[in-house]
Amino acid sequence: MNTRGTLYAVGVGPGDPELVTVKAVKILERTKYLFTATSGPNKKSLALSIASSYLKNNPRIILLSFPMVRDKEVLEKAWQTAALKVIEVLKEGHDATFVTLGDPSTYSTFTYLLRSITNKDPLIKIQVIPGITSFQAAAAKLKIPLAEGEESLTIVSGAKGGREIEQAIGHCDNMVVMKAYRHYEEIIETLEKLGLVDKTVGARRIGLEGESITKKLHEWDGKKPSYFTLLITKKGGKGKKLHQ
Repeated sequence: MNTRGTLYAVGVGPGDPELVTVKAVKILERTKYLFTATSGPNKKSLALSIASSYLKNNPRIILLSFPMVRDKEVLEKAWQTAALKVIEVLKEGHDATFVTLGDPSTYSTFTYLLRSITNKDPLIKIQVIPGITSFQAAAAKLKIPLAEGEESLTIVSGAKGGREIEQAIGHCDNMVVMKAYRHYEEIIETLEKLGLVDKTVGARRIGLEGESITKKLHEWDGKKPSYFTLLITKKGGKGKKLHQ
């Protein structure tokens, strides 16, 4: 009887290859089948480029296309197609690795793939290797605590705009806004209305070329926010001042 392989979901951090964990490196070095997500057939995988220096076994690289659309039927079809490709390799008895930016459990493409795979075959063995998130890397750059003492930290998505931020900020001391690019101006206006713009810092492309950190949230070098844009708001006064 052919034994199923194990799928390793590896978070490769926000961009700097030196932020990949030791455990992730060991898995990448022995990987023979590597899956990674792209937004289209001709798109490159940033996660793959980060992991590439650790690939010692000349793995077979399989791109999984996950289009950046809102159509649920299109997305569901993409998840199902991707899951079948992964399961096919695992059922042949091969171990495989799926690489993803940041952490596999934090706003990651992997969560959708995980759900699709386990729904199709609950016996598939999966190990998740955590990675450093972009907001952790940004806080380290700023030398500020994300939370300390009795403070609370809330991580929210900016995909729905300012309303989500306004609802969340009343229930926490510190807040991280991921996916802030699409409704960036609306989110900044909301923070301004709440009197929190001066307590917010923006970070873009942390660990990547073009990295930028600023408190000048309206100006920001005259450039539009990129996909890799996040905001950190600290309401209280315990921690160090935000980056000037």
